[in-house]
Amino acid sequence: MIELLVVIAIIALLMSILMPALARVKQQAKTMACLANLKQWNLYFAMYTEDYDGKFQAGVGGGHTNHWGNALRSYYKNDHKIRLCPTATKPIIDENGNQSPQFNVFSAWGRFWGEGYAPEGDWGSYGINGWVENPPPSYTTVYENFETVNNWRTPNVNGAGYIPLFMDALRFNIFPRDTDNPPETEDMAWQGMQHIRRICLNRHDGFTNMAFLDWSVRKVGLKEMWTLRWHRAYNQSGPWTMGGGVQSSDWPVWMRNFKDY
Repeated sequence: MIELLVVIAIIALLMSILMPALARVKQQAKTMACLANLKQWNLYFAMYTEDYDGKFQAGVGGGHTNHWGNALRSYYKNDHKIRLCPTATKPIIDENGNQSPQFNVFSAWGRFWGEGYAPEGDWGSYGINGWVENPPPSYTTVYENFETVNNWRTPNVNGAGYIPLFMDALRFNIFPRDTDNPPETEDMAWQGMQHIRRICLNRHDGFTNMAFLDWSVRKVGLKEMWTLRWHRAYNQSGPWTMGGGVQSSDWPVWMRNFKDY
């Protein structure tokens, strides 16, 4: 009996040591699967731009018809799984239209029904940098007043490796500005015009995953997002960068231990 208790105690000790390691391995596997999804999306966007005179989809007009989820549907064969980061697979609204009372960084957006959506609805946990799309040059978004004169419109631009295309997100599109403030709490989805909050998500241990206009993918530090070149007039040394004078103490408490950029 004593020997059996000793064996059980040893097993329990080993399990207490191994479980955190196994959890980290599982999380790393999800991160790698997410990066693989984004590589696949790069292929879809590359195919689309090759078929449409080197330009991205308009992103506006006709309900959801010209947004990426529908514009690229024939390329990704309406595979809902490819629209989901493995860490965020449950949409905020279920198939019956019931909304979950909780929405956090591990939630997926949707479901949405209507013009330009699939019959079963659309949902996902990735979003596009709205500044890469190709709306009419004079177009201004109706509700948020984002002028599109500085949109990239094509992947064939200098510095494409620093221009985000597609990423972990709490909404299907975002329009970051260098003056956007970080979310005050880890689960704040967005607030008004602060679009960067829609992607400042701690899904990957202080990082988020992104695809870029040069068709590369990589992990991006949450503070690093403010240093990327989101649109043609974006200030990469804005107030939330080291070049702009931000101090570690300026960041919300939950972000202060993350790497500075």
